[in-house]
Amino acid sequence: MNIKIVTTDEELQQAYHVRKTVFVEEQKVPIEEEIDHLEEDSTHFIVTNEDNDPIGAGRFRIVDSYGKVERICVIAEARTSGVGRALMEAIEQYALSQEIEITKLNAQVQAIPFYESLGYAIISDEFLDAGIPHRTMKKRL
Repeated sequence: MNIKIVTTDEELQQAYHVRKTVFVEEQKVPIEEEIDHLEEDSTHFIVTNEDNDPIGAGRFRIVDSYGKVERICVIAEARTSGVGRALMEAIEQYALSQEIEITKLNAQVQAIPFYESLGYAIISDEFLDAGIPHRTMKKRL
């Protein structure tokens, strides 16, 4: 597995492919909600397997004085293999390199146990995003 910050258009298209597969195809999120106006303001991450196939993606933005972790996804075949955890660790290391000590994310309710295992704590009531129940979570790095 290789995790890197997206630096080329080809890598960005790979990240979008993973996101479309997970969010648009699997979870039925409208494409116009998934690929949004914040893409250009984000640092994108891509995870590839040993064959260089994209298997995970996510993005990071600095908002006010904290880091916002967004669009974390792993294709179905690669779930439960540590890809999500490794991706989150890479994003957190990047946040620290940008002198960011607090990260927040909006977790799908079904993914809350995963984020709790990484040290995130719930800081909001449940809300809908793209028709999916979420809660905001926070972590001090």
